[in-house]
Amino acid sequence: MLPFRISYVREALKEPINIGALLLAGAAAAYSATTGLLEPTIILASALVAEGAYLVTVPASNLYRRIVDRRSRHLQDEWRRKQRLEMIKTFDPREREAVDYLSWMKGQISSNFQKFARLKEAPPQIRELETTWEAFVDLLDEYRRRKNHLRSINRQAIENQLRQAERAAEFTDETTKPLHEKNVAILRRRLQTFDDIERSVKRVEAQLQMIENFFGLVNDQVVTMPTPEHISALDFDTLLSSIETTKEMLQQTAPVVSQLDALDREAGRLRPSYAAERQ
Repeated sequence: MLPFRISYVREALKEPINIGALLLAGAAAAYSATTGLLEPTIILASALVAEGAYLVTVPASNLYRRIVDRRSRHLQDEWRRKQRLEMIKTFDPREREAVDYLSWMKGQISSNFQKFARLKEAPPQIRELETTWEAFVDLLDEYRRRKNHLRSINRQAIENQLRQAERAAEFTDETTKPLHEKNVAILRRRLQTFDDIERSVKRVEAQLQMIENFFGLVNDQVVTMPTPEHISALDFDTLLSSIETTKEMLQQTAPVVSQLDALDREAGRLRPSYAAERQ
């Protein structure tokens, strides 16, 4: 998803105190124009200078930024929700089915808990299912993008190119050898990068399965729990902790995907040289 950005300058412009000051300056200028007490341009120029100073100092203030961040938290949540729904529309039918099933399951769990526990407000564990569902959608998007990226790469072809490059580096002249050695290094890095992405895909796939099974477990426990207090026995903390660990891993390996593309382009630039050499 695209990052949500807050414009502190725009927020400062919309502050009631700022709008009130501008209206007051406009009214003062209009009054001076009719009474002749003071030149309106002087009032307007002073107001512009004050506005400029306001826009330079207030949006840069850490205190004001914290206020805006707290105030905009619900806007960020709403923006992320809309972005996530738009992202789901790009999923294929099987992926959307998995998302819709967990969404339905989330509703069933909440409904069953209220029915069997007879409580007006759900406990934090039930509310955390929404956070878990959102994490499932985000991880599924990351999983499918990495999986599709791997499918676009022929690992066997890279291994064949590596063997050819190693032989070429072994039997070529000293002038051309550094070029072959560079290609060998690039191809080895491509294989290592491919393996790194493949490991991350397997990790995300296991995490997605864990979330799906956890939803089923929660529903089973809710239906059969003797008292509402038994919901606290469900290990939400371990699940949420594993999700955060997976997200951190994905952030650390995110450059790997673009690195693989860069290595592919660099290797492609070297191939014409070898083709010319063999002729």
